[in-house]
Amino acid sequence: MCKTISFAIILLLGIAGVVGHVVYAKQDVLTAKPNATPDQNTVVLLTIEGAIGPATQDYIHRGFKKAAAQKAHTIVIEMNTPGGLDTSMREIIKDILASPVPIIAYVAPSGARAASAGTYILYAAHIAAMAPGTNLGAATPVRVGGPASPGSPDSDNGKTFKKPLDSNNKEKSKQPKIQAKPAPDAMEKKMTNDAAAYIRSLAQMRGRNVAWAEEAVRQASSLSANEALKKDVINIIAPDITSLLNQIDGTIVKINNTPYKIASKDAIVFSIQPDWKARFLAVITNPSVAYILLLIGIYGLFFEFSNPGFIVPGVVGAICLLVALYAFQLLPISYAGLGLLLLGLAFMIAEAFMPSFGILGIGGVIAFVVGSIMLLDIEMMSYSVPWLLIATMGFISALFFLVLIGMVMKSRRRHIVSGREAMVNSIGYVIADFHNEGHVRIEGESWQASSETPLQQGQRIKVVAISGLTLKVAPLAQGTQKGTQE
Repeated sequence: MCKTISFAIILLLGIAGVVGHVVYAKQDVLTAKPNATPDQNTVVLLTIEGAIGPATQDYIHRGFKKAAAQKAHTIVIEMNTPGGLDTSMREIIKDILASPVPIIAYVAPSGARAASAGTYILYAAHIAAMAPGTNLGAATPVRVGGPASPGSPDSDNGKTFKKPLDSNNKEKSKQPKIQAKPAPDAMEKKMTNDAAAYIRSLAQMRGRNVAWAEEAVRQASSLSANEALKKDVINIIAPDITSLLNQIDGTIVKINNTPYKIASKDAIVFSIQPDWKARFLAVITNPSVAYILLLIGIYGLFFEFSNPGFIVPGVVGAICLLVALYAFQLLPISYAGLGLLLLGLAFMIAEAFMPSFGILGIGGVIAFVVGSIMLLDIEMMSYSVPWLLIATMGFISALFFLVLIGMVMKSRRRHIVSGREAMVNSIGYVIADFHNEGHVRIEGESWQASSETPLQQGQRIKVVAISGLTLKVAPLAQGTQKGTQE
Protein backbone atom coordinates (compact mmCIF):
# COMPACT_ATOMS: atom_id res chain seq x y z
CA MET A 1 0.00 0.00 0.00
CA CYS A 2 2.85 2.40 0.86
CA LYS A 3 4.40 1.79 -2.56
CA THR A 4 1.07 2.52 -4.23
CA ILE A 5 0.63 5.77 -2.29
CA SER A 6 4.19 6.83 -3.10
CA PHE A 7 3.65 6.05 -6.79
CA ALA A 8 0.42 8.06 -6.87
CA ILE A 9 2.08 11.06 -5.17
CA ILE A 10 5.05 10.96 -7.55
CA LEU A 11 2.71 10.68 -10.53
CA LEU A 12 0.62 13.66 -9.42
CA LEU A 13 3.71 15.76 -8.68
CA GLY A 14 5.11 14.90 -12.10
CA ILE A 15 1.88 15.91 -13.84
CA ALA A 16 1.77 19.16 -11.83
CA GLY A 17 5.36 19.91 -12.81
CA VAL A 18 4.70 19.34 -16.51
CA VAL A 19 1.54 21.46 -16.44
CA GLY A 20 3.36 24.22 -14.59
CA HIS A 21 6.15 24.16 -17.14
CA VAL A 22 3.67 24.38 -20.01
CA VAL A 23 1.77 27.23 -18.34
CA TYR A 24 4.98 29.19 -17.68
CA ALA A 25 6.30 28.66 -21.19
CA LYS A 26 3.03 29.58 -22.86
CA GLN A 27 2.58 32.68 -20.76
CA ASP A 28 6.05 33.87 -21.76
CA VAL A 29 5.14 33.50 -25.42
CA LEU A 30 1.76 35.16 -25.13
CA THR A 31 2.89 38.16 -23.10
CA ALA A 32 6.00 38.88 -25.17
CA LYS A 33 5.62 42.23 -26.97
CA PRO A 34 6.44 42.64 -30.65
CA ASN A 35 9.48 44.58 -31.72
CA ALA A 36 7.59 47.77 -32.52
CA THR A 37 8.46 51.38 -31.86
CA PRO A 38 5.88 53.66 -30.17
CA ASP A 39 4.89 55.29 -33.48
CA GLN A 40 4.32 51.98 -35.27
CA ASN A 41 0.92 50.30 -35.44
CA THR A 42 0.40 46.77 -34.18
CA VAL A 43 -2.19 44.30 -35.42
CA VAL A 44 -3.17 41.31 -33.29
CA LEU A 45 -4.03 38.17 -35.23
CA LEU A 46 -6.36 35.59 -33.65
CA THR A 47 -7.17 32.29 -35.35
CA ILE A 48 -10.39 30.26 -35.27
CA GLU A 49 -9.79 26.80 -36.70
CA GLY A 50 -12.51 24.17 -36.48
CA ALA A 51 -15.80 24.13 -34.60
CA ILE A 52 -16.62 27.08 -32.35
CA GLY A 53 -17.13 26.06 -28.75
CA PRO A 54 -16.33 27.08 -25.17
CA ALA A 55 -12.58 26.78 -25.80
CA THR A 56 -12.77 29.10 -28.83
CA GLN A 57 -14.84 31.64 -26.93
CA ASP A 58 -12.36 31.64 -24.03
CA TYR A 59 -9.42 32.01 -26.42
CA ILE A 60 -11.02 34.97 -28.26
CA HIS A 61 -12.08 36.68 -25.03
CA ARG A 62 -8.60 36.51 -23.50
CA GLY A 63 -7.04 37.39 -26.86
CA PHE A 64 -9.03 40.64 -26.87
CA LYS A 65 -7.78 41.40 -23.36
CA LYS A 66 -4.17 40.79 -24.37
CA ALA A 67 -4.63 43.00 -27.45
CA ALA A 68 -6.00 45.79 -25.26
CA ALA A 69 -3.09 45.40 -22.83
CA GLN A 70 -0.62 45.72 -25.72
CA LYS A 71 -2.56 48.72 -27.10
CA ALA A 72 -3.11 47.09 -30.48
CA HIS A 73 -4.66 49.33 -33.16
CA THR A 74 -6.55 46.55 -34.95
CA ILE A 75 -7.57 42.92 -34.34
CA VAL A 76 -7.89 40.40 -37.17
CA ILE A 77 -9.82 37.16 -36.60
CA GLU A 78 -8.82 34.63 -39.23
CA MET A 79 -11.53 31.96 -39.55
CA ASN A 80 -11.96 28.52 -41.01
CA THR A 81 -14.96 27.01 -39.26
CA PRO A 82 -17.96 24.77 -40.05
CA GLY A 83 -19.94 26.54 -37.31
CA GLY A 84 -20.40 25.83 -33.64
CA LEU A 85 -22.45 26.37 -30.54
CA ASP A 86 -24.86 29.30 -30.38
CA THR A 87 -23.90 30.25 -26.82
CA SER A 88 -20.18 30.45 -27.64
CA MET A 89 -20.86 32.37 -30.86
CA ARG A 90 -22.95 34.99 -29.06
CA GLU A 91 -20.28 35.51 -26.40
CA ILE A 92 -17.69 36.11 -29.14
CA ILE A 93 -20.00 38.60 -30.85
CA LYS A 94 -20.55 40.42 -27.54
CA ASP A 95 -16.78 40.86 -27.27
CA ILE A 96 -16.61 42.11 -30.87
CA LEU A 97 -19.37 44.67 -30.36
CA ALA A 98 -17.75 45.89 -27.13
CA SER A 99 -14.25 46.12 -28.61
CA PRO A 100 -12.61 49.60 -28.46
CA VAL A 101 -10.60 48.82 -31.62
CA PRO A 102 -11.74 47.65 -35.08
CA ILE A 103 -12.31 43.93 -35.56
CA ILE A 104 -11.65 42.47 -39.01
CA ALA A 105 -13.12 39.01 -39.66
CA TYR A 106 -11.12 37.29 -42.38
CA VAL A 107 -12.07 33.92 -43.91
CA ALA A 108 -8.78 32.36 -44.92
CA PRO A 109 -6.79 30.64 -46.30
CA SER A 110 -8.15 29.70 -49.72
CA GLY A 111 -10.46 26.72 -49.35
CA ALA A 112 -11.63 27.82 -45.90
CA ARG A 113 -15.22 28.57 -44.95
CA ALA A 114 -17.24 30.56 -42.43
CA ALA A 115 -20.38 28.47 -42.19
CA SER A 116 -23.18 28.76 -39.67
CA ALA A 117 -21.77 30.53 -36.56
CA GLY A 118 -18.88 31.85 -38.65
CA THR A 119 -21.34 33.82 -40.81
CA TYR A 120 -22.74 35.62 -37.75
CA ILE A 121 -19.22 36.55 -36.60
CA LEU A 122 -18.41 37.80 -40.10
CA TYR A 123 -21.48 40.05 -40.03
CA ALA A 124 -20.64 41.32 -36.53
CA ALA A 125 -17.11 42.46 -37.45
CA HIS A 126 -16.42 46.05 -38.42
CA ILE A 127 -14.85 44.84 -41.67
CA ALA A 128 -15.60 41.48 -43.33
CA ALA A 129 -13.01 39.98 -45.67
CA MET A 130 -12.53 36.69 -47.49
CA ALA A 131 -9.72 35.03 -49.36
CA PRO A 132 -10.34 33.79 -52.93
CA GLY A 133 -11.83 30.30 -53.03
CA THR A 134 -13.65 30.57 -49.71
CA ASN A 135 -17.36 30.53 -48.85
CA LEU A 136 -19.81 31.51 -46.13
CA GLY A 137 -23.46 30.90 -45.23
CA ALA A 138 -25.67 27.94 -44.21
CA ALA A 139 -26.53 29.77 -40.98
CA THR A 140 -29.75 27.91 -40.12
CA PRO A 141 -29.82 27.04 -36.39
CA VAL A 142 -29.90 23.35 -35.49
CA ARG A 143 -31.67 22.06 -32.42
CA VAL A 144 -29.49 20.63 -29.67
CA GLY A 145 -30.79 17.53 -27.91
CA GLY A 146 -32.53 16.09 -30.97
CA PRO A 147 -31.90 15.69 -34.67
CA ALA A 148 -33.07 18.29 -37.12
CA SER A 149 -36.56 17.66 -38.32
CA PRO A 150 -37.06 16.53 -41.90
CA GLY A 151 -38.41 19.97 -42.73
CA SER A 152 -35.36 21.92 -41.64
CA PRO A 153 -32.75 22.96 -44.19
CA ASP A 154 -30.01 21.28 -42.18
CA SER A 155 -31.52 17.87 -42.69
CA ASP A 156 -30.75 17.98 -46.42
CA ASN A 157 -27.79 20.40 -46.47
CA GLY A 158 -30.00 23.30 -47.44
CA LYS A 159 -31.40 21.73 -50.62
CA THR A 160 -35.06 22.24 -51.45
CA PHE A 161 -36.64 19.38 -53.34
CA LYS A 162 -39.23 20.32 -55.92
CA LYS A 163 -41.23 18.36 -58.40
CA PRO A 164 -39.76 18.48 -61.92
CA LEU A 165 -41.47 20.84 -64.34
CA ASP A 166 -42.04 20.54 -68.09
CA SER A 167 -41.58 23.33 -70.64
CA ASN A 168 -44.94 24.86 -69.68
CA ASN A 169 -43.96 24.96 -66.00
CA LYS A 170 -46.43 22.21 -65.27
CA GLU A 171 -45.67 19.19 -63.18
CA LYS A 172 -44.89 16.07 -65.15
CA SER A 173 -47.59 13.58 -64.32
CA LYS A 174 -45.38 10.58 -65.01
CA GLN A 175 -42.60 11.65 -62.65
CA PRO A 176 -42.56 9.91 -59.27
CA LYS A 177 -44.10 11.96 -56.53
CA ILE A 178 -41.74 13.30 -53.91
CA GLN A 179 -43.10 13.37 -50.42
CA ALA A 180 -43.71 16.90 -49.18
CA LYS A 181 -41.66 17.95 -46.21
CA PRO A 182 -43.60 18.49 -42.99
CA ALA A 183 -43.87 22.00 -41.65
CA PRO A 184 -41.36 22.93 -38.95
CA ASP A 185 -42.63 22.70 -35.39
CA ALA A 186 -43.06 25.62 -33.01
CA MET A 187 -39.60 25.22 -31.46
CA GLU A 188 -37.90 25.32 -34.87
CA LYS A 189 -39.87 28.44 -35.81
CA LYS A 190 -38.80 30.16 -32.61
CA MET A 191 -35.15 29.24 -33.13
CA THR A 192 -35.16 30.32 -36.77
CA ASN A 193 -36.97 33.60 -36.13
CA ASP A 194 -34.65 34.44 -33.26
CA ALA A 195 -31.55 33.69 -35.35
CA ALA A 196 -32.90 35.66 -38.31
CA ALA A 197 -33.61 38.71 -36.14
CA TYR A 198 -30.15 38.46 -34.60
CA ILE A 199 -28.22 38.35 -37.88
CA ARG A 200 -30.53 41.02 -39.36
CA SER A 201 -29.64 43.38 -36.52
CA LEU A 202 -25.93 42.74 -37.10
CA ALA A 203 -26.32 43.41 -40.83
CA GLN A 204 -28.15 46.68 -40.14
CA MET A 205 -25.51 47.76 -37.65
CA ARG A 206 -22.66 47.18 -40.13
CA GLY A 207 -24.54 48.36 -43.22
CA ARG A 208 -24.39 45.04 -45.07
CA ASN A 209 -26.88 43.03 -47.12
CA VAL A 210 -29.81 42.43 -44.76
CA ALA A 211 -31.92 40.38 -47.18
CA TRP A 212 -29.23 37.81 -47.86
CA ALA A 213 -28.37 37.56 -44.14
CA GLU A 214 -31.93 36.47 -43.44
CA GLU A 215 -31.85 34.14 -46.46
CA ALA A 216 -28.73 32.45 -45.03
CA VAL A 217 -30.69 31.68 -41.88
CA ARG A 218 -34.09 30.72 -43.29
CA GLN A 219 -32.92 28.90 -46.44
CA ALA A 220 -29.36 27.91 -45.47
CA SER A 221 -28.00 29.79 -48.49
CA SER A 222 -24.26 29.98 -49.13
CA LEU A 223 -22.05 32.30 -51.17
CA SER A 224 -18.58 32.22 -52.63
CA ALA A 225 -16.16 35.07 -51.93
CA ASN A 226 -16.85 36.81 -55.27
CA GLU A 227 -20.62 36.49 -54.89
CA ALA A 228 -20.42 37.79 -51.31
CA LEU A 229 -18.51 40.87 -52.50
CA LYS A 230 -21.02 41.55 -55.28
CA LYS A 231 -23.97 41.25 -52.88
CA ASP A 232 -22.37 43.56 -50.32
CA VAL A 233 -22.07 40.81 -47.73
CA ILE A 234 -18.34 41.42 -47.29
CA ASN A 235 -16.10 44.43 -47.84
CA ILE A 236 -12.87 43.02 -49.24
CA ILE A 237 -11.32 40.04 -51.02
CA ALA A 238 -7.66 39.62 -50.06
CA PRO A 239 -5.35 36.69 -50.86
CA ASP A 240 -3.27 37.09 -47.67
CA ILE A 241 -2.97 39.08 -44.47
CA THR A 242 -0.53 41.61 -45.94
CA SER A 243 -2.88 42.43 -48.81
CA LEU A 244 -5.76 42.68 -46.36
CA LEU A 245 -3.95 45.20 -44.15
CA ASN A 246 -2.92 47.28 -47.16
CA GLN A 247 -6.49 47.41 -48.48
CA ILE A 248 -8.13 48.44 -45.19
CA ASP A 249 -5.55 51.13 -44.45
CA GLY A 250 -7.32 54.48 -44.13
CA THR A 251 -10.80 52.94 -43.84
CA ILE A 252 -13.06 54.74 -41.39
CA VAL A 253 -15.34 52.64 -39.21
CA LYS A 254 -17.62 53.55 -36.34
CA ILE A 255 -16.89 52.30 -32.84
CA ASN A 256 -19.60 53.26 -30.35
CA ASN A 257 -20.82 55.85 -32.90
CA THR A 258 -17.37 57.44 -33.00
CA PRO A 259 -15.40 57.48 -36.30
CA TYR A 260 -12.16 55.49 -36.16
CA LYS A 261 -9.56 55.60 -38.94
CA ILE A 262 -7.69 52.34 -39.45
CA ALA A 263 -3.94 52.70 -39.94
CA SER A 264 -2.75 49.23 -40.87
CA LYS A 265 -0.20 49.75 -43.64
CA ASP A 266 3.23 48.41 -42.69
CA ALA A 267 1.81 47.41 -39.30
CA ILE A 268 3.53 44.85 -37.07
CA VAL A 269 1.41 41.68 -37.01
CA PHE A 270 1.44 39.90 -33.66
CA SER A 271 -0.15 36.45 -33.67
CA ILE A 272 -1.62 35.12 -30.43
CA GLN A 273 -1.89 31.35 -30.49
CA PRO A 274 -4.18 29.33 -28.19
CA ASP A 275 -2.44 28.80 -24.86
CA TRP A 276 -2.52 25.76 -22.57
CA LYS A 277 -5.94 26.65 -21.12
CA ALA A 278 -7.58 27.00 -24.52
CA ARG A 279 -6.01 23.74 -25.71
CA PHE A 280 -7.08 21.97 -22.52
CA LEU A 281 -10.66 23.23 -22.87
CA ALA A 282 -10.68 22.21 -26.53
CA VAL A 283 -9.74 18.66 -25.55
CA ILE A 284 -12.09 18.14 -22.61
CA THR A 285 -15.07 19.85 -24.27
CA ASN A 286 -14.86 17.39 -27.14
CA PRO A 287 -18.03 15.37 -26.44
CA SER A 288 -16.27 12.05 -27.09
CA VAL A 289 -13.47 12.90 -24.64
CA ALA A 290 -15.91 14.17 -21.98
CA TYR A 291 -18.00 11.02 -22.46
CA ILE A 292 -15.00 8.73 -21.98
CA LEU A 293 -13.77 10.73 -18.96
CA LEU A 294 -17.19 10.34 -17.34
CA LEU A 295 -17.09 6.56 -17.78
CA ILE A 296 -13.50 6.31 -16.54
CA GLY A 297 -14.44 8.39 -13.50
CA ILE A 298 -17.44 6.27 -12.55
CA TYR A 299 -15.72 2.93 -13.17
CA GLY A 300 -12.63 4.13 -11.28
CA LEU A 301 -14.72 4.96 -8.20
CA PHE A 302 -16.58 1.66 -8.57
CA PHE A 303 -13.36 -0.36 -8.51
CA GLU A 304 -12.06 1.71 -5.56
CA PHE A 305 -15.23 1.07 -3.52
CA SER A 306 -15.22 -2.62 -4.40
CA ASN A 307 -11.49 -2.92 -3.52
CA PRO A 308 -10.89 -0.39 -0.71
CA GLY A 309 -7.30 0.67 -0.27
CA PHE A 310 -6.15 0.26 -3.85
CA ILE A 311 -6.13 4.11 -4.12
CA VAL A 312 -5.08 4.51 -7.78
CA PRO A 313 -8.56 3.81 -9.30
CA GLY A 314 -10.13 6.18 -6.78
CA VAL A 315 -7.68 9.02 -7.46
CA VAL A 316 -7.88 8.66 -11.25
CA GLY A 317 -11.66 8.17 -11.16
CA ALA A 318 -12.32 11.23 -9.00
CA ILE A 319 -10.15 13.47 -11.21
CA CYS A 320 -11.72 12.18 -14.45
CA LEU A 321 -15.25 12.50 -13.07
CA LEU A 322 -14.76 16.13 -11.97
CA VAL A 323 -13.15 17.08 -15.29
CA ALA A 324 -16.00 15.40 -17.20
CA LEU A 325 -18.66 17.19 -15.16
CA TYR A 326 -16.90 20.51 -15.78
CA ALA A 327 -16.84 19.78 -19.53
CA PHE A 328 -20.53 18.86 -19.57
CA GLN A 329 -21.32 22.07 -17.69
CA LEU A 330 -19.83 23.98 -20.65
CA LEU A 331 -21.56 21.87 -23.31
CA PRO A 332 -25.27 22.08 -24.23
CA ILE A 333 -26.14 18.62 -22.99
CA SER A 334 -29.52 16.99 -22.56
CA TYR A 335 -30.02 16.48 -18.83
CA ALA A 336 -32.51 13.70 -19.52
CA GLY A 337 -29.81 11.88 -21.48
CA LEU A 338 -27.23 12.45 -18.75
CA GLY A 339 -29.70 11.21 -16.13
CA LEU A 340 -30.41 8.03 -18.11
CA LEU A 341 -26.68 7.44 -18.64
CA LEU A 342 -25.95 7.78 -14.90
CA LEU A 343 -28.98 5.62 -14.04
CA GLY A 344 -27.73 2.92 -16.38
CA LEU A 345 -24.29 2.98 -14.80
CA ALA A 346 -25.88 2.85 -11.33
CA PHE A 347 -27.91 -0.24 -12.33
CA MET A 348 -24.83 -1.96 -13.72
CA ILE A 349 -22.83 -1.23 -10.57
CA ALA A 350 -25.75 -2.43 -8.42
CA GLU A 351 -25.66 -5.70 -10.36
CA ALA A 352 -22.13 -6.26 -9.06
CA PHE A 353 -23.11 -5.71 -5.42
CA MET A 354 -26.62 -7.18 -5.50
CA PRO A 355 -26.66 -9.88 -8.19
CA SER A 356 -30.13 -10.05 -9.75
CA PHE A 357 -29.27 -12.66 -12.40
CA GLY A 358 -28.88 -9.98 -15.06
CA ILE A 359 -32.06 -7.91 -14.57
CA LEU A 360 -30.28 -4.83 -13.22
CA GLY A 361 -27.34 -5.32 -15.58
CA ILE A 362 -29.43 -5.61 -18.75
CA GLY A 363 -31.65 -2.70 -17.71
CA GLY A 364 -28.52 -0.69 -16.96
CA VAL A 365 -27.00 -1.35 -20.38
CA ILE A 366 -30.25 -0.30 -22.11
CA ALA A 367 -30.51 2.91 -20.06
CA PHE A 368 -26.81 3.58 -20.64
CA VAL A 369 -27.08 3.30 -24.45
CA VAL A 370 -30.31 5.34 -24.68
CA GLY A 371 -28.85 8.04 -22.41
CA SER A 372 -25.66 8.16 -24.49
CA ILE A 373 -27.69 8.68 -27.67
CA MET A 374 -29.73 11.48 -26.07
CA LEU A 375 -26.75 13.09 -24.32
CA LEU A 376 -25.48 15.32 -27.12
CA ASP A 377 -27.40 14.82 -30.34
CA ILE A 378 -26.69 17.70 -32.71
CA GLU A 379 -26.32 17.80 -36.48
CA MET A 380 -22.79 19.22 -36.15
CA MET A 381 -20.41 16.26 -36.07
CA SER A 382 -17.86 18.16 -33.97
CA TYR A 383 -20.33 18.34 -31.08
CA SER A 384 -21.94 14.92 -31.06
CA VAL A 385 -20.95 11.59 -29.55
CA PRO A 386 -20.17 9.18 -32.41
CA TRP A 387 -22.42 6.15 -32.75
CA LEU A 388 -19.39 3.88 -32.98
CA LEU A 389 -18.13 5.09 -29.59
CA ILE A 390 -21.56 4.61 -27.99
CA ALA A 391 -21.86 1.10 -29.45
CA THR A 392 -18.32 0.20 -28.36
CA MET A 393 -18.76 1.41 -24.77
CA GLY A 394 -22.18 -0.24 -24.55
CA PHE A 395 -20.74 -3.53 -25.81
CA ILE A 396 -17.83 -3.37 -23.37
CA SER A 397 -20.17 -2.64 -20.44
CA ALA A 398 -22.53 -5.43 -21.45
CA LEU A 399 -19.63 -7.86 -21.88
CA PHE A 400 -18.20 -6.89 -18.50
CA PHE A 401 -21.44 -7.59 -16.68
CA LEU A 402 -22.12 -10.80 -18.61
CA VAL A 403 -18.72 -12.03 -17.40
CA LEU A 404 -19.58 -10.82 -13.89
CA ILE A 405 -22.92 -12.66 -13.92
CA GLY A 406 -21.16 -15.81 -15.16
CA MET A 407 -18.68 -15.61 -12.30
CA VAL A 408 -21.51 -15.17 -9.80
CA MET A 409 -23.38 -18.21 -11.15
CA LYS A 410 -20.19 -20.28 -11.11
CA SER A 411 -19.41 -19.27 -7.53
CA ARG A 412 -22.89 -20.38 -6.40
CA ARG A 413 -22.19 -23.91 -7.63
CA ARG A 414 -18.75 -24.05 -6.01
CA HIS A 415 -18.24 -25.71 -2.64
CA ILE A 416 -17.54 -23.42 0.29
CA VAL A 417 -13.84 -23.52 1.16
CA SER A 418 -13.52 -20.85 3.85
CA GLY A 419 -15.38 -19.31 6.76
CA ARG A 420 -17.60 -20.89 9.43
CA GLU A 421 -19.60 -22.89 6.92
CA ALA A 422 -16.42 -24.54 5.61
CA MET A 423 -15.70 -26.05 9.07
CA VAL A 424 -18.92 -28.09 9.15
CA ASN A 425 -18.28 -31.72 8.06
CA SER A 426 -14.53 -31.20 8.36
CA ILE A 427 -12.55 -34.26 9.53
CA GLY A 428 -9.96 -34.23 12.33
CA TYR A 429 -8.71 -36.26 15.29
CA VAL A 430 -8.73 -36.05 19.11
CA ILE A 431 -5.59 -34.61 20.74
CA ALA A 432 -6.27 -36.09 24.24
CA ASP A 433 -9.01 -38.21 25.84
CA PHE A 434 -12.07 -36.24 26.97
CA HIS A 435 -15.75 -36.84 27.78
CA ASN A 436 -17.62 -33.52 27.50
CA GLU A 437 -15.06 -30.90 26.48
CA GLY A 438 -11.55 -31.18 25.13
CA HIS A 439 -9.37 -30.32 22.14
CA VAL A 440 -9.26 -31.65 18.61
CA ARG A 441 -6.96 -30.93 15.66
CA ILE A 442 -8.51 -30.00 12.33
CA GLU A 443 -6.50 -28.98 9.28
CA GLY A 444 -3.41 -28.41 11.42
CA GLU A 445 -5.18 -26.15 13.95
CA SER A 446 -6.14 -26.94 17.56
CA TRP A 447 -9.80 -26.24 18.40
CA GLN A 448 -11.85 -26.45 21.58
CA ALA A 449 -14.51 -29.09 21.10
CA SER A 450 -17.49 -30.65 22.87
CA SER A 451 -18.93 -34.12 22.43
CA GLU A 452 -21.76 -36.10 23.99
CA THR A 453 -19.79 -39.26 23.36
CA PRO A 454 -16.49 -40.02 25.18
CA LEU A 455 -13.56 -39.71 22.77
CA GLN A 456 -10.07 -41.19 22.90
CA GLN A 457 -6.71 -39.78 21.79
CA GLY A 458 -6.14 -40.18 18.05
CA GLN A 459 -9.79 -41.03 17.34
CA ARG A 460 -11.12 -39.53 14.11
CA ILE A 461 -14.01 -37.11 14.47
CA LYS A 462 -16.27 -34.97 12.26
CA VAL A 463 -17.51 -31.45 12.96
CA VAL A 464 -21.31 -31.37 13.07
CA ALA A 465 -21.91 -27.78 14.24
CA ILE A 466 -20.22 -24.61 15.48
CA SER A 467 -21.15 -22.64 18.61
CA GLY A 468 -19.01 -19.53 18.92
CA LEU A 469 -15.42 -20.77 18.97
CA THR A 470 -16.36 -24.26 20.15
CA LEU A 471 -16.83 -27.10 17.70
CA LYS A 472 -19.45 -29.75 18.26
CA VAL A 473 -17.96 -33.02 17.11
CA ALA A 474 -19.00 -36.64 16.79
CA PRO A 475 -17.01 -39.85 16.26
CA LEU A 476 -16.40 -40.58 12.62
CA ALA A 477 -18.08 -43.79 11.47
CA GLN A 478 -15.71 -46.58 10.57
CA GLY A 479 -14.82 -46.67 6.87
CA THR A 480 -15.53 -42.98 6.23
CA GLN A 481 -12.66 -41.53 4.25
CA LYS A 482 -13.84 -37.97 3.81
CA GLY A 483 -11.34 -35.33 4.77
CA THR A 484 -7.87 -35.63 6.22
CA GLN A 485 -6.38 -35.61 9.66
CA GLU A 486 -3.77 -32.93 9.18
